[in-house]
Amino acid sequence: MSSSVQPRTTSAYYLQAILSFALALGGLAIGIAYLPVSAWMRAFLALGLLYTTTSAFTLAKVVRDRQEAGELVTRVDQARLEKLLAEHDPFRTDGP
Repeated sequence: MSSSVQPRTTSAYYLQAILSFALALGGLAIGIAYLPVSAWMRAFLALGLLYTTTSAFTLAKVVRDRQEAGELVTRVDQARLEKLLAEHDPFRTDGP
């Protein structure tokens, strides 16, 4: 049985993704803090930033979970097919 190769992310790519996220989140938070508007407006924008951030994490988790579930179903189907092919004998006759 052949196993599929799982793509692995490198530690540099992982670090780049974390730094990029932190830079974007920090820059936007600083931008909101220094806006020349009232405190209520800054609070509203900060809540929007928080909501968008948590929604992005939730979406990423849902996409990952759906992909993992699909891989599990694919592996089960592949195992069933391999079992059927292993049991199949094209030269077998069912006669006496």
